[in-house]
Amino acid sequence: MSIEKAKEHLRSFGVENRVMEFGASSATVDLAAKALGVAPARIAKTLSFKNGNGCMLIVAAGDARIDNHKFREKFGMKAKMLSSEEVPELVGHEVGGVCPFGIKKEVPVYIDKSVLRFHTVFPAAGSSNSAIELSPDELFCYSKAAEWVDVCKIPEAV
Repeated sequence: MSIEKAKEHLRSFGVENRVMEFGASSATVDLAAKALGVAPARIAKTLSFKNGNGCMLIVAAGDARIDNHKFREKFGMKAKMLSSEEVPELVGHEVGGVCPFGIKKEVPVYIDKSVLRFHTVFPAAGSSNSAIELSPDELFCYSKAAEWVDVCKIPEAV
């Protein structure tokens, strides 16, 4: 079960007891925000993209969108997301519970700077009804991220 893999990973940092599980789905940014009672932007969504070696993950704020130009500049390739069928095999979690914890060892993780706007954010924890509250620095550390990146755009305030 993916949530157990995520908890095992988080256990190595002593924070597995901070994982929250909900009676309702938190599989999308809006559902997670509703379950947690927070703004959608504070949900740290994990996006999975193809790369030459399989895939990579980018964790970004819930309101952020991939900027194709910035992505190409940073990674030297077009941003192409994995299909829902590829995600479990390449990442190790099912769609709706994808997170940077307890993933396959060869999958690099990058954290987009869009999460730095918040004191804490809420990534999933391996299932479609879980989350954990982390500071951006904790997220970077616990995900064993390769680096901070700037590959998203944030919608302008209305």
